[in-house]
Amino acid sequence: MTAPAQTSRAAQILSRPVTLNGLTVPNRIVMAPMTRQFSPGGVPGEDVASYYSRRAGAGVGLIVTEGTYVGHDSAGGSDSVPRFHGEEQLAGWAKVAADVHAAGGTIVPQLWHIGMAREAGQGPYVDAPPVGPSGLRLDGTAGAGKEMTQEDLDDVIDAFVEAAVAAERIGFDGVELHGAHGYLIDQFLWSGTNRRTDAYGGDLVARTKFAAEIVAAVREAVSASFPIIFRYSQWKMSNFDARLAETPEELESILTPLAAAGVDAFHASTRRYWVPEFDGSDLNLAGWTKKLTGKPAITVGSVGLDGEFVRSFAGEGAPLKSIDDLLDRLENDEFDLVAVGRALLQDPEWAAKVLDDRTSELKAYDAAALGSLS
Repeated sequence: MTAPAQTSRAAQILSRPVTLNGLTVPNRIVMAPMTRQFSPGGVPGEDVASYYSRRAGAGVGLIVTEGTYVGHDSAGGSDSVPRFHGEEQLAGWAKVAADVHAAGGTIVPQLWHIGMAREAGQGPYVDAPPVGPSGLRLDGTAGAGKEMTQEDLDDVIDAFVEAAVAAERIGFDGVELHGAHGYLIDQFLWSGTNRRTDAYGGDLVARTKFAAEIVAAVREAVSASFPIIFRYSQWKMSNFDARLAETPEELESILTPLAAAGVDAFHASTRRYWVPEFDGSDLNLAGWTKKLTGKPAITVGSVGLDGEFVRSFAGEGAPLKSIDDLLDRLENDEFDLVAVGRALLQDPEWAAKVLDDRTSELKAYDAAALGSLS
C-alpha cells in the first residue's frame, strides 16, 4: 500500500480558508489587480473572462480585477481599460464573475478613479477635465485640471456607490476601492496633492474624510455582509519615496477612520513585501495595518520574484525568489492573504504549482507577459 503524499508546508499554510465579512475565501492566494487595457470600449470580453477564470481554476482563492473606471466622466484615461458602468460593460463583467465562480474562485472588482493622473483630452470622455482635491498634478504643480467642488465630491461618491451596488447585483463577492498609488482617493490622503483648507484638507485625519465618506456610502448601499476592501499605499507611481505616514501613530490616524466607516479588509500595497515599514520593527505595511486596525490585511509586492516590478514596464524580466520568508510571516499571522502579481501574469498555474509542491516548474518572469492575455 502506497503511503499518502505528505502535504507541503506551502500547502498547509496557504490552503487555509479565510473570512472577509460574509465571504469565505478558500485559500490565502489573491490575484493582484493589474491594468492590462484589453477591453475595447471598456467592455471585458470572453478573453478577459477566460484570463481570470483560468487562474481561479488553477487555485487562486480571490481574484481582484484590474482597475475598473467608476461612472464619472473624469474617472479614466483610456478607452481600453474596462468600465464598471454601462449595460454592455456590466454584462461583460457578469460573465467574468460567473466563469470565476464556476472555476471555484471568488472575485471582487477594483473600483477606480484616477483623478489628476488623467491628462486633458484623454478618453473615454475626451471633454472631461482632470479633477483632484486641489487641481494639482502628482508632482505638486498646477495642472490643466479642476479643484473639486462639493458637487464634484458628491458625484464621485455616488459613482463609487453605483458601481458597488452593481457589483453585488451582478454576482461579485465584494469590492475593492482603489485608494493607492497617487490616484484620486490617494490624492486626498496625501499632503503632496491635497492643499485644501476646507473639511477635506489639513491634518492626517481631515485628509481621510473623502475616502471615509466613500466607504461609508458604499457600506450603507450594499448588504451588511458584502465585503469592502480598501487598497492603499505609501508610494505613488511618480514618487516611490512618498509617504502618507512617517510613524505607526500617523498610520493609525489614517486607517482608524476608514475602518470605522466600514472597511472589512485592507490591501496594503508595497513594492517589496519583505521590506520593513518603520524603523524598529520587521513588520511590513500589511503587518502594521493588521496590528493597528485588527482588520484582515493583504500583503503584496514582488511575491515569488526578485526584481523591481516597475522595471517590467521597461522590458526587464525578474528571476525567481523563494517564498519561505513569506510563509513564515503568514504562519505568524502578520497578515492574512498574499496578492501575487507578475508571477501569476507570467504563469496562470502559479498557485497550483506552489500548492502542489511543484515549484521546480515555476518560471522566471518575462516582461513579454505584459502584452499577452492568456
